[in-house]
Formats: sequence, structure tokens, C-alpha cells
Amino acid sequence: MAWTKSPLLLTIARLAAAQVDYSQYVNPFIGSEGPLPGWAYGGGDIFVGGAVPFGVVKLGIDTYEPNLTLATINGGYTPQGYVTGVSMMHESGTGGCPKYGVISQMPLAAVEAPVNILDNATYWQKRVGNDTATVGYFKTDLEDGVKIELAGARHAGIMRYEFPGEEKHVLVDVSHFLPDPSGGFCTQYYLDGSINITDDGKSYTGYGTYAGGFNLGAPYTVYFCGEFETAPDQAQAFRGLNSSRVMNGSTPQPTLGGKSATAAPNGDRVGALFSWTNAGDSAVQSKVGISLISIEKACAFKDSEVPSWEMDDTVTAAVEEWNTDVFSKIRVDTSESANHTNLVLLYSSLYFMHLMPSNRTGENPLWESDEPSWDDFYCIWDTFRNTVSLSHLIQPEAYESQIRALIDIWRHQGYLPDGRSGNDNGLTQGGSNADNVLADAYVKGLRGAINWADGYAAMVKDAEVSTKGSNKEGRGALDDWLAYGYITEASERSISRTVEYALNDFALSQVARGEKPEDVQKYLERSAGWQLLWDHTVPSVNTTPTFTGFLTPKSANGIFNSTDYNPALCGVCSWPSISYEGTPFEYSFVIPHDVQTLIEFMGGSETFESRLDYIFKPNTSQTSLGPNGLGITTLMNIGNEPDFATPYLYNYINKQWKSVNQSRALARQFFKNAPFGVPGNSDSGALNSWLIWQMLGLYPVVTQPTYLISSPWFSDINMTINGNRTLRITAEGLGEDSYFVQSVNINGEQWEKNWLEHADIMVEGGTIEFVLGSEPVGWEKGDVPPSPGHVVLGNATVGR
Repeated sequence: MAWTKSPLLLTIARLAAAQVDYSQYVNPFIGSEGPLPGWAYGGGDIFVGGAVPFGVVKLGIDTYEPNLTLATINGGYTPQGYVTGVSMMHESGTGGCPKYGVISQMPLAAVEAPVNILDNATYWQKRVGNDTATVGYFKTDLEDGVKIELAGARHAGIMRYEFPGEEKHVLVDVSHFLPDPSGGFCTQYYLDGSINITDDGKSYTGYGTYAGGFNLGAPYTVYFCGEFETAPDQAQAFRGLNSSRVMNGSTPQPTLGGKSATAAPNGDRVGALFSWTNAGDSAVQSKVGISLISIEKACAFKDSEVPSWEMDDTVTAAVEEWNTDVFSKIRVDTSESANHTNLVLLYSSLYFMHLMPSNRTGENPLWESDEPSWDDFYCIWDTFRNTVSLSHLIQPEAYESQIRALIDIWRHQGYLPDGRSGNDNGLTQGGSNADNVLADAYVKGLRGAINWADGYAAMVKDAEVSTKGSNKEGRGALDDWLAYGYITEASERSISRTVEYALNDFALSQVARGEKPEDVQKYLERSAGWQLLWDHTVPSVNTTPTFTGFLTPKSANGIFNSTDYNPALCGVCSWPSISYEGTPFEYSFVIPHDVQTLIEFMGGSETFESRLDYIFKPNTSQTSLGPNGLGITTLMNIGNEPDFATPYLYNYINKQWKSVNQSRALARQFFKNAPFGVPGNSDSGALNSWLIWQMLGLYPVVTQPTYLISSPWFSDINMTINGNRTLRITAEGLGEDSYFVQSVNINGEQWEKNWLEHADIMVEGGTIEFVLGSEPVGWEKGDVPPSPGHVVLGNATVGR
């Protein structure tokens, strides 16, 4: 693969001379590989293709990996998989089963046997040479000689195919979607479709209906409107048996002919084959628009968003939007003397952070509403920890819109989502973490047009109404939580769910302070439920030194199950385990609302520090997390979200220099300007957001208006925050090995705390001035960061 300027991007010169083209520092391939060169397995699972910020369309190739043990095609793109089509919709940076890969075209150099257009495996193609990608643009060369170029807009895109000979074909397969190569329980499936071709063969319209995927989603329908620059010599609709239903024998041939095809009730595959024989032009160009509402809207999007047949016009528009709406929000020195690698890491991280969720305002087919509509929250479990806090600062309008959309989903579908895709909620790995998103915004003063009375009511629904074991939405283990104050070992993910439900209830207590003060104490006490799973006598296993006191499985009758218990193990650390994507050892640090009690439970500041030190030591991990853990040997796993804040916990014992040392070491080791550039799947940009905060020299404490002070990577950072305010972060003395904080001034005032509050500088803006050096010093003398959820339970039960 190649990350180079395409000739199309020469048109970026149209940008105003004074404007910096930050897009040149974006490497769209960061995260496209895992630790095994050429394979996506264990990598970022990213989308590679043409897109705009928060766009519905993510136009890119779909691939298939025949080696099932290393197959992962969540974002459609893999470095060396077979190209199976070019489709309009993708997710980015997601684990689990694939979603989307729908509304596709496939350029074909020939359609004679053995090609069978009902059998994708007969015409999929290897690639030759290197793929090329820049912001808004993608290019690849197929083994049969076809060259593919594409560019994306918000609801539309443009494709250019260059063919090696006189034969030129484009296959439109309505039934195409990203499969789960291993045939998992959450694979997608095609239900219904239709296609109609105009008399001249130049345009086509129709719809496809699909279901399943990661969130086990209900059926959703996408309408499409395609157009070719030149009319084909032949255009035929086809229909045939859905090959996924062929259990034995070969796939039958399709029925070709006519200008329309509609799937029968049994879900027949439908599509169209367009063919050109004009030897004078080797290229075919196509535009496609999509809509969740109607064919008419899909056609309108195609015409308005891609008005020109010059692909570079679409690329330029995308670059301008990315520069204006995203990259220019964080401005650093881009001169020749600047650290190029750091520039690439910063602006690439901003890029991946803004690919999801999808802004579908005006495109909600399920209900009529004056509220915004957003989809592809895949998943809030990943993004609530730091992505939303960054959006609050640099994308306040979009962020407010997302929160309004979340609340509107509750109004019309009953629950806030923890994950959502294809217009349906699902799945929930742990808690009802949209509660944390709402609380994080509320405590930082975001109001606007948000109906916070409804927002709080939605949170209360999560906290009080059981979903009876469902992983779709809400809290599937709420019955345990209400009865015992913790999740019993009879429930899946009992330890991680207990930790998350505790934070969720703390989130409620914070919104209740303004919306329903009489509820504050109730939810504050419930937020201490994690303490009921803390066994003060349980020792660590196979560690030197031995640590005592951990979150421990517990039965409904209040008995800890500590026999042969090793808190550094969690089985497969997934859905059926005692904890999710992290061991109980790690989750025992994940109490952001009450670090004060956590430190006390671990034996005080010295033993807390010693235990923190230990989890960063190489070869301390005792469990295998599969692709989530490849290449990481420490107990602390920065590739998994529960550990995101752990490197910064030294601030709570006024050892800020250790937070800087540990977090910077993790960033340098695991985040690189390379295909294997993130430690595991990027989780809708969550890992990328973590790196951005690291580079800014701050870290947010979720559900609190608190930021922990770290150390910036740039000597001068200018951020546009809160819409039109400026936050300037400077670092005197910054060098490759000179990054330990010596002193901090905020708005000209000497600052002795290693944390600050949102109101200090994030509302009106201001300055943070760091003085850095090569040796650590104990510069902070003020109070440690707050623990607003501090509750002393003792032997009492959590209040209902």
C-alpha cells in the first residue's frame, strides 16, 4: 500500500494560500495491519476509502480473506484480501462481526465462464502493486488489469474504472454485503431488493434490505441511485437464487434480461450488468447516491453532492471539509523543522476519530422528529472514555446534536443505545454507557437545545428497568444490581459489569444534582456497589511482590468465590467471562469516580503506587486476549479501553511525573506512522482519541469536569474550543527526552495542582504554559484530583 499524493490532489491548490492543508499529514493506512505483515488480524480494523467527517457514505473496496484463522474484514479493507466489490457503506475500527458493505459495484474485465455473477468467488480479484489513499480518495489495481479510483461525499460517491481491453463491465449486486468469513452467529444477511434501469441504460435505481451483523440488527433498507457518465452498449437486470442458500451442488446461473428485477419472497439475488465495447475510451465513471428514506433523495444526493464528473472536484471538496471542520481545530507548527511523525500521528488520529458515528439527520426512516438523527455508535462502550470529551471541546455543535439524537432514540425506541448500527440498538458489552456520555456533557455545562429532563428520564430507565439478560440495550444484569448492589457470579461479565454499573449510577447522581436533587444520594450510594465485590483478603497469583485485595466473583448469598481465583486471568475475556476485555486485576483500577477509596482499599498510596508500577512491567500478563492482546506483554493493555485512564492514576498520589513517563512510553511503543500503527482495533477512533489527548498533555476524567495534567508533544498548540474560543498550550524546553513537567501556568497563574477543571479554561479559552525538562521533579503541591463519588460503605449494603 502507498500513502502518497495522488495526481487528483493537485487541485488542492484551490485552497486559499493562507490555509494549511493539514490533510497532507493524514496516513489513511494507520491501523490497516496487525502484527503479522500483510494481514489485518489484530490491527485497527479501519475503513480505507473516500469519506467526509461523520459521513453516511464511506466508499471503499470490500475484501475477503480465505484464511479463516487470520480473517478480519470489519471495515471492508484488508491489505491483501481478494477484492469482492466497491460499496458505499462501512464502519471503521470495529471488532466483532462485520456490518454493511452494501450497495456495491464490481468492475469486470470479462464475464465469460467461469465467471458467474451469482457467485462472487468466480470473479473476485487479487490486487497488484500498492494501494493508494489520501483524504477523500482511494486507488487500487486489480490482477485482471482493471484500475479502480473512488472519492466519497456525505451521501454519495464517484467511481472511475479503467479497463485493460475493449471489454468493460460493471456488475451491480444488490445482495452484496460484508460476510463473516468464519460464519459466526452475527453474520449479516440479505433479505430483499429491487433494481430498475432507465431505457438508455445510463442510470439505475432501487433498494436493498439487510439485517444482522455485529448488533444482530433488525432489517434496514438502503435506497440507491446510480448513474454512468456514458451510456452502456448493453444493460440487463438479473435475478437468481441467493447463493448463500445453496447447500449442495454448484451455484445456478442467473436469469439475465430486461430493465428491472425484484427479489421474490425467498430473497432472490437481484442486480444488473452494464457493458461497454467502445474501444475509444478505456474508462467508465459512475456516481451513486444513497438514502435511508427514498430513491428520490438518493438521486438528489448524487446530483447535489457530486455535481461534476471530475473526480478531483469531489476529492477537493472532501479535503476542504476535513481541513475546515476537523484538522484546523488543532493547529501546530507544520514548518520543515517540525516533527513529521508527530504531525502524521496527530492529524491521522483526528481523521479516524471523525469517521464515526454517522450523521443521518433528515435520514431517519423510523419516526418523524425535529431532533437530529445519528447512527453507527459502534460502540459507546469504547468512545465514552475519552472520545466524547474531545468532541465536546472541538466539535460542540456535532456533539450536542449526537446527544439530542441519543435521547430521541430513547423517546421512540425505549432505551438509549450502547451500540447502534443500521437503525437498531445493540450490543451492550457492559453498562448503559450512554449514561456516561450524557453526564460528561452535563457536568461540563452543555445545554443548548438538549432536553435534559428527557435525558435524565432516559438515564433513569437504564437504572431502574430490567432488560432481563438482554445484551441489546439497557442493563442486562440489572436484576442482580437492584437486589444485591453488585452483579453475582451467575451472570456473565459479573466483575466488569459491576464496575460499569457503578460508574453509570455515579453518572446519574451527577445529572440528578441539576435535574432531580432528591435522587442524588440514592444513585451516589449505588455507585459504590463495586466495593461489595472487593475481597480484601484475595492475593495476586504469580506476581512479585504479592498484592492483596481485588474485585472477586461473589454469589447471591454474599460468599466470595476465591478458590483457585487468579485476578490476572479472565478466560477468553469476552461475553461469557467474568470480565470483558480486561482482567479483574485491571478492572480493579477502573473506578474513576472514587479513586480515594480505591487507594485506601489497596493499602494506601505506597502500595497503590507499587501495584501501578507492577502492571507496566513487561511479561506480567498471564492471559491471552487474542487479537486484542497481540504484542502486549504487560498486565496493563493500552489496546483495551478499560485501561485507558490507568497510566494517569499516579496523579492521584501527586506523582504526576510517573503518569507522564508511563503514558508517553505506551504512546511511543504502540502508536506509529505505519500500517501496524495502533495496538488492536481502533474502536471507532477511541484509540486515536487516547493518543490525541496524550499529545495535548491532558486527559479527561469521564463524567467529571476534571482533566488530569500530563505533558504535551508540541511546543505550541492552538485549539479552537467551545465553538469560537482559543486554548493555547505551550511547552518551553520540550525535546525528545525533555518532557517532564517542571512547572505549569494557567492563564498566567502559577498552577500547583496536577489537574484542572473544565470551567478553568475550557469555556472561555486561555493559556496553559508548560516548562519541561529531562529530569522528573515533584512540581505539584496542591490537592490531588477529586473523587466526587467517594462513599464509605463499610459492611453496609448499597442503599436502594
